[in-house]
Amino acid sequence: MTTEFATRHLRRIRLVLWGVVTAVLLATGGALMMRSYLLPPTSEGISVEVATIGETDIRSEFTLMDHTGRAVTEADFTGRWQLVFFGFTHCPDICPTTLAYMASVLDLLGPDAERVVPLFITVDPARDTVPVMAEYVAAFHPRLVGLTGTEAQVAEAARNFRIWYERMDDENAPDGHMMAHAGHMYLMRPDGRFDDVFQEQDQSPQKMAGQVLARIQESQDVK
Repeated sequence: MTTEFATRHLRRIRLVLWGVVTAVLLATGGALMMRSYLLPPTSEGISVEVATIGETDIRSEFTLMDHTGRAVTEADFTGRWQLVFFGFTHCPDICPTTLAYMASVLDLLGPDAERVVPLFITVDPARDTVPVMAEYVAAFHPRLVGLTGTEAQVAEAARNFRIWYERMDDENAPDGHMMAHAGHMYLMRPDGRFDDVFQEQDQSPQKMAGQVLARIQESQDVK
């Protein structure tokens, strides 16, 4: 398979995913998406209000396994910007929408996309094993890195990024449960410090790509 053919194939998959998500949301009135964004976390979940925490409270620190089966920490990505999103592969709405959006942002960055590592960290590690993550991330972008681990490792990563998530019983869902979780994309600087937070519905991919590119150029000018 040539690189050009693979790129076209991945773009077609993303377009199909966008269509499926749109159809689901129209059919359900967006209820699932709104529940995942707005559901108040309980004491069993990871709770955070992004607007009330400082930049130093959000940090890229984790010990996980990537979708190739390699153990990684934040140190493996030092020197590159990180675009981080927490979700799960059985997610019916926010995750495929956001990951397709992230893929578009990466494409719009052009050559500068090499300076950004996109990370998809599961909040459902019991189901999202290494093989599952490998198949899932391949459908969105060839540079997308899927990360999984033990329940404790995922919980620690979520705490460090100040992301909340919660398991919810749902007899109509695969394996009888869903995961409610935040829908934020964190942009982290090459030294692992927090830079900005985005949500897919807040701006177009073109606008977000422009904002990320401006950050990259500013950091180069400082040097």
